[in-house]
This record gives sequence, structure tokens and C-alpha cells, in this order.
Amino acid sequence: MNEIIEKIKAIEAEQKRRLESDALARYNRGEKIHEKQLLFHRCSKRNRWVFGGNRSGKTECGAVEAVWLARGVHPYRKNRPNVFGWVVSPSQQVQRDVAQKKILHYLRPDLIADIVMLSGRKDSPETGVVDQIVVKNAFGGTSVIGFKSCDQGREKFQGSSLDFVWFDEEPPRDLYEECLMRVLDREGDIFCTMTPLKGLTFVYEEIYLNRRQNPEIWYEFMEWADNPYLSAREIALLQSSLDETTLQSRRFGKFSAEGGLVYPEFDEQTHVIAPFPIPPGWQDKISIDPGLKNPLSAHWYCTDFDGNVYVVAEHYAAGEDVDFHASAIRAISEKLGWKRDVKGRIEALIDSAAGQRTLASQRSVSELFYERGILVDPRVDKDVFAGIAQVKSYLNPHNGLPNLYLFPCCTNMIREFKGYFWGSGESPVKRDDHAMDELRYYLMSRPRPAKAEESPIKRDKEKRIRQLRRK
Repeated sequence: MNEIIEKIKAIEAEQKRRLESDALARYNRGEKIHEKQLLFHRCSKRNRWVFGGNRSGKTECGAVEAVWLARGVHPYRKNRPNVFGWVVSPSQQVQRDVAQKKILHYLRPDLIADIVMLSGRKDSPETGVVDQIVVKNAFGGTSVIGFKSCDQGREKFQGSSLDFVWFDEEPPRDLYEECLMRVLDREGDIFCTMTPLKGLTFVYEEIYLNRRQNPEIWYEFMEWADNPYLSAREIALLQSSLDETTLQSRRFGKFSAEGGLVYPEFDEQTHVIAPFPIPPGWQDKISIDPGLKNPLSAHWYCTDFDGNVYVVAEHYAAGEDVDFHASAIRAISEKLGWKRDVKGRIEALIDSAAGQRTLASQRSVSELFYERGILVDPRVDKDVFAGIAQVKSYLNPHNGLPNLYLFPCCTNMIREFKGYFWGSGESPVKRDDHAMDELRYYLMSRPRPAKAEESPIKRDKEKRIRQLRRK
């Protein structure tokens, strides 16, 4: 009897040892996973990006995602047999030291059918450069995880048909576009885990701002505080060694530009809220920044009885005439049940330039809108610095709670918030700022108590900060 008990204990001990040495099993049990990583794994989009600071856990979730897909054991996605995917690193050395090391860490040796090496020995793959790992798939066949490096050039990325591509750090645009073609016919996944250290590259435009409004694009930020396995002491040491600008990328995974964001207070997760039925009594004004070749931006603003502002609808279009814009504004207003004056006209604020007549037209833009049932008021305050201070006060007032919220349908205003940067002088860059302009017109029309943000001292302080950032 004792002999049987000892055998059972030995079996249990061996099972425990194997389980403890199985990094993927521990990750599956939630021992080495945090909330932001789960959000990434659970997302059903096919083009997913993690913008993470160093040591935030971004590479861990990328490696696990690749192993899950290759093994056919992904807990949140449809699994496939005989998967073929690529892991793409900046160079072969980085591949060996980071992505390849992580993949091998999460693959038990008994799940590896074969390893093809570019250099080194297959019985010690962690010390060499791997070309492919053949993985046993849960459906009974095998999958292949291939390794590529960006320094190989685009030609080495052509021809294959793939189920997934994991970019470990930011790829060049041409390689990203080539990999989009590689996953097209198999409806595969693109995912990337990166720290944005290269400034405002195509990733900033195409992924973060999502200018094309691709519904399959998803992103999340990870920072040190999201990783519960980093000690407070380690975080303090890292933070003390970096300046504020570097911290934005290295800690928070944020994009940065020379002059800095005009509205770093804007947080999509905080200021963009789920839509809800707006009481008619909250309807306030429409604000318009006109444009013909350039976009015309119009938003519908509501205020509650506590002074909070809600941006509930958007019209944003370029290359159209006043007839088109007036028709769109009327249609959106009708859908919202928007208030009208006693003569049935829709009232709106508009840039004062709309009141000017030119040799090319006998009537101003304001007059053209009026003839189409939209009564626009060009008497707006265009003081840029004061307007920016007013917007900042609504984004992050002294009580810590925002007074400005956007509905998700306001995609262009959200995009402009994320891409509105200071220029080389004392003004923001004049590009993609149409929603930002008419937002200022509206907020400057509201009662505005004097605040420290508008003082000459505050202006001088912000000027000096921007100058230091550009050095």
C-alpha cells in the first residue's frame, strides 16, 4: 500500500514539475498575464497593435498569441489546422535576443516537431538564429512559425500565403503593406507589439489616427503600471533615469513630436463615451468651420445642467459645395430632432471668415447658408491661445473630472485631438485642425471664468516648455 502511495506522490510531483516548467500553461492560468494583455488576446479584430512602454508586457502577449495560433489552441479565436505564420523583428540579432527567445520560452520541447536553423545548432536554438519552427498542431498536423527580419528587404517577404504576421517592434511601411498582402487570401491576422520611438511615422497615421477608418484596426496602450509584475522600486529607478519626453514613449508607449501635443489631456478612453438619448433641453449649438476644397467640419453640442458639454454628432467632408453641406446639416439635425428658431431655421456658429465676400462670389458663405435655412453667426472669438486654454479647462478641470465628452460617431474630431501638435512657433501646426477650430469657437462662446491657464505667466511657462522640447 505504501508503495502505491509513493508512486502516486511521484507521479503528482512530476506533473507539478512539468506544469511549473510549462510557461504557456502558467500564462493560460493567469499567473503571468495582466488586464491589457487579455484585452489584446480577446479582441476579434484582424489588425491589432499594442503601443507599449519597455517592460510593459507587450512582447509577452505577442509571443503567446503566435504560439496559440500555431498550436491551434487559442482560447478566444477560431483555431485552424496547419497554420503558417511569420514573426518579424528589426534584425536577426534582435530576433534571436527577443522574439525568438520568447517563442521558445512558451513552446515546450515536446511540442516542437522540428527546427530549421539559419545559423547555430538545432539542439541549442536559443544560441543561434532560427529560420523556422515546426510546431505540433492540436488538430493533428503541424504548423510553421517562420522568422523574418526587416533588414532582409521587401523581396524576401513576397510570395507566401500566411495565417498571421507578428511584428515585434515597428516595421517599415513597405514591409507592413507587403505583409497585408500575405494574409489577404487566408483572412489572416496582423498584430504588432511596439514602443513608438521613431516619431510620427506611417503607424501613427494609418493605425493610431486610422485615417482610412479601417474597421479591422484596433490598438491599446500599455505602460509600466499595467504590469503588476514590475516592482515599485524598479519603476522608480527607470523613471528617474529618463526625461519627460522620453518617458512618454518608454513608459507610456505614446507617440511624440518635436513640439508636443497641444492636448495631452485628451484620453480616448475617458473623453469618448457610449452614446445615450440626449434630453431636448440639453441641445445648445452647432459650430462650423467652413471649407470647400478643405474639409468643412460641423459638430452638434449639448450641455447638461452641471455645465458638461457633449459632442453628439458630426458632419465632416471635403471638396463639396454649400448645397451639399447644408443638406447634410439639415438631415443630421432632423435625425436628432434638433431645435430651430421661431422661423424654423437651424442656428449655428461659424468662422468669421465666412462673412466675407470675394470677387469670385457676390454672396458670402454665411449668406449662402442662410438661403438654405441655416442661420450662421460669424461673431466668434478666434483667440487661439485663449481658446486652447478653454478647451484644456474642459478636458481636465481643477476637480479632476472632465467637462467635455464625445460620442464615438465624432471620428474626425477624435482623430484631430490625437494629432494636434505645436508647431515651430507659438501656434499649433495648421493641418487637420478644422474640428479643433470650431470646437474652440463653441467653447469660447460659453461663460468663461478667469483661470490660471490664461495668465501671462502660464503663457510664458508653456512657451519655454515647448522651446526646451525642440532642443
